[in-house]
Amino acid sequence: MILVFGILSWLVCFIFGIIAWVMGNADLREMEEGRMDPTGQGLTQAGKIIGMISVILSIVGVAIAIVVIIGSLVAAGAASAAGSGP
Repeated sequence: MILVFGILSWLVCFIFGIIAWVMGNADLREMEEGRMDPTGQGLTQAGKIIGMISVILSIVGVAIAIVVIIGSLVAAGAASAAGSGP
């Protein structure tokens, strides 16, 4: 399920990436402590990593979008201020 959530984070919404990241951490901890069968450890790690990458890239993308929007608003304001002179 963690691998599916990791993949869904790329296809649908980054929220699935957060879920994969958190669930992956919990399951890997359970496997290390011997309370969970470690046969799916590779798929769990893969799902966790895919989710992590999706979340990180989403955060970077939103930050870039905010910078671009603010920059365009500042440039538009400067252009209108320069054009309204005497």
